[in-house]
Amino acid sequence: MDFEIRQATIDDIPEITSLFRNTIININSRDYSDKQIKVWASGADDIEKWEKRINNDYFIVAEANNQIIGFSYLTKGNYLDGLFVHKDYQRKTIASKLLRIMESRASINGFDVIKSDVSITALPFFDSHYYEVEKKQKKSFKGLVFENYIVYRDL
Repeated sequence: MDFEIRQATIDDIPEITSLFRNTIININSRDYSDKQIKVWASGADDIEKWEKRINNDYFIVAEANNQIIGFSYLTKGNYLDGLFVHKDYQRKTIASKLLRIMESRASINGFDVIKSDVSITALPFFDSHYYEVEKKQKKSFKGLVFENYIVYRDL
Protein backbone atom coordinates (compact mmCIF):
# COMPACT_ATOMS: atom_id res chain seq x y z
CA MET A 1 0.00 0.00 0.00
CA ASP A 2 1.31 3.45 -0.94
CA PHE A 3 1.34 6.16 1.70
CA GLU A 4 3.47 9.14 2.62
CA ILE A 5 4.91 10.14 5.99
CA ARG A 6 5.11 13.82 6.89
CA GLN A 7 5.26 16.16 9.88
CA ALA A 8 1.88 16.84 11.47
CA THR A 9 0.47 20.36 11.40
CA ILE A 10 -2.15 22.13 13.49
CA ASP A 11 -4.52 21.83 10.51
CA ASP A 12 -4.38 18.02 10.91
CA ILE A 13 -5.92 18.06 14.39
CA PRO A 14 -9.54 17.33 13.33
CA GLU A 15 -8.44 14.26 11.35
CA ILE A 16 -5.95 13.12 14.01
CA THR A 17 -8.50 13.35 16.82
CA SER A 18 -11.15 11.58 14.75
CA LEU A 19 -8.71 8.76 13.96
CA PHE A 20 -7.68 8.56 17.63
CA ARG A 21 -11.29 8.31 18.83
CA ASN A 22 -12.43 5.84 16.15
CA THR A 23 -9.43 3.55 16.58
CA ILE A 24 -9.98 3.32 20.33
CA ILE A 25 -13.72 2.71 19.91
CA ASN A 26 -13.34 0.12 17.13
CA ILE A 27 -10.04 -1.60 17.89
CA ASN A 28 -9.23 -1.22 21.61
CA SER A 29 -12.80 -2.03 22.63
CA ARG A 30 -12.00 -5.75 22.48
CA ASP A 31 -9.63 -5.39 25.44
CA TYR A 32 -11.17 -2.63 27.57
CA SER A 33 -14.61 -1.99 29.08
CA ASP A 34 -17.18 0.36 27.54
CA LYS A 35 -16.56 2.84 30.36
CA GLN A 36 -12.77 2.72 29.83
CA ILE A 37 -13.19 3.17 26.06
CA LYS A 38 -15.46 6.18 26.54
CA VAL A 39 -12.99 7.87 28.93
CA TRP A 40 -9.93 7.02 26.80
CA ALA A 41 -11.58 8.21 23.57
CA SER A 42 -12.55 11.49 25.27
CA GLY A 43 -8.85 12.40 25.09
CA ALA A 44 -9.64 13.45 21.51
CA ASP A 45 -11.56 16.44 22.90
CA ASP A 46 -8.53 18.14 24.49
CA ILE A 47 -7.55 20.21 21.44
CA GLU A 48 -5.04 22.27 23.42
CA LYS A 49 -3.15 19.09 24.34
CA TRP A 50 -3.05 18.00 20.67
CA GLU A 51 -1.73 21.44 19.68
CA LYS A 52 1.03 21.16 22.28
CA ARG A 53 1.96 17.69 21.02
CA ILE A 54 2.23 18.89 17.43
CA ASN A 55 4.17 22.03 18.40
CA ASN A 56 6.51 20.46 20.97
CA ASP A 57 6.96 16.78 20.07
CA TYR A 58 8.24 14.90 17.05
CA PHE A 59 4.80 14.23 15.54
CA ILE A 60 4.31 12.54 12.17
CA VAL A 61 1.34 11.34 10.16
CA ALA A 62 0.90 8.66 7.51
CA GLU A 63 -1.26 9.86 4.64
CA ALA A 64 -2.84 8.11 1.64
CA ASN A 65 -5.14 9.75 -0.90
CA ASN A 66 -5.23 12.98 1.16
CA GLN A 67 -6.45 11.09 4.23
CA ILE A 68 -4.51 10.60 7.48
CA ILE A 69 -4.36 6.85 8.07
CA GLY A 70 -1.97 6.81 11.02
CA PHE A 71 0.10 8.97 13.33
CA SER A 72 2.80 8.74 15.94
CA TYR A 73 4.59 11.11 18.29
CA LEU A 74 7.77 10.97 20.31
CA THR A 75 8.35 12.92 23.53
CA LYS A 76 11.46 13.43 25.65
CA GLY A 77 13.60 12.29 22.73
CA ASN A 78 12.93 8.57 23.19
CA TYR A 79 9.44 8.05 24.61
CA LEU A 80 6.92 6.79 22.07
CA ASP A 81 3.84 8.52 23.47
CA GLY A 82 1.40 7.61 20.72
CA LEU A 83 1.05 5.27 17.73
CA PHE A 84 -2.38 4.91 16.14
CA VAL A 85 -3.54 3.52 12.81
CA HIS A 86 -6.97 4.07 11.28
CA LYS A 87 -9.38 1.20 11.97
CA ASP A 88 -9.72 0.49 8.22
CA TYR A 89 -5.95 0.37 7.64
CA GLN A 90 -4.80 -2.09 10.32
CA ARG A 91 -2.21 -4.73 9.36
CA LYS A 92 -0.93 -2.90 6.28
CA THR A 93 2.62 -2.08 7.58
CA ILE A 94 1.67 1.51 8.48
CA ALA A 95 2.37 1.09 12.20
CA SER A 96 5.61 -0.75 11.45
CA LYS A 97 6.87 2.08 9.26
CA LEU A 98 5.86 4.74 11.79
CA LEU A 99 7.60 2.74 14.53
CA ARG A 100 10.83 2.39 12.51
CA ILE A 101 10.89 6.15 11.95
CA MET A 102 10.41 6.79 15.69
CA GLU A 103 13.18 4.33 16.56
CA SER A 104 15.50 6.09 14.11
CA ARG A 105 14.57 9.47 15.56
CA ALA A 106 15.29 8.30 19.13
CA SER A 107 18.67 7.01 17.96
CA ILE A 108 19.43 10.30 16.16
CA ASN A 109 18.50 12.05 19.43
CA GLY A 110 21.35 10.11 21.07
CA PHE A 111 19.37 7.46 22.95
CA ASP A 112 20.23 3.76 23.20
CA VAL A 113 16.68 2.69 24.06
CA ILE A 114 13.11 3.60 23.13
CA LYS A 115 10.24 3.18 25.60
CA SER A 116 6.47 3.28 25.52
CA ASP A 117 3.36 2.54 27.56
CA VAL A 118 1.26 0.25 25.37
CA SER A 119 -2.26 -1.05 25.61
CA ILE A 120 -3.23 -4.70 25.97
CA THR A 121 -4.36 -4.46 22.34
CA ALA A 122 -1.00 -3.14 21.09
CA LEU A 123 1.23 -5.52 23.07
CA PRO A 124 1.34 -8.29 20.40
CA PHE A 125 2.40 -5.71 17.79
CA PHE A 126 5.27 -4.47 19.96
CA ASP A 127 6.23 -8.02 20.87
CA SER A 128 6.51 -8.85 17.16
CA HIS A 129 8.88 -5.88 16.80
CA TYR A 130 11.27 -7.17 19.49
CA TYR A 131 10.12 -4.99 22.37
CA GLU A 132 10.55 -6.32 25.89
CA VAL A 133 8.04 -5.83 28.67
CA GLU A 134 9.62 -3.86 31.50
CA LYS A 135 6.50 -4.19 33.61
CA LYS A 136 2.76 -4.64 33.58
CA GLN A 137 1.05 -1.74 35.30
CA LYS A 138 -2.25 -0.23 36.26
CA LYS A 139 -2.61 3.45 35.40
CA SER A 140 -5.32 5.75 36.62
CA PHE A 141 -6.90 8.08 34.06
CA LYS A 142 -9.95 10.24 34.81
CA GLY A 143 -10.90 8.06 37.75
CA LEU A 144 -10.61 4.71 35.95
CA VAL A 145 -7.83 2.14 36.17
CA PHE A 146 -6.31 0.91 32.90
CA GLU A 147 -4.01 -2.08 32.60
CA ASN A 148 -1.14 -1.57 30.20
CA TYR A 149 2.56 -2.34 29.75
CA ILE A 150 5.80 -0.42 29.79
CA VAL A 151 7.85 -1.77 26.90
CA TYR A 152 11.29 -0.94 25.59
CA ARG A 153 13.70 -1.85 22.84
CA ASP A 154 17.44 -1.38 22.69
CA LEU A 155 18.43 0.60 19.62
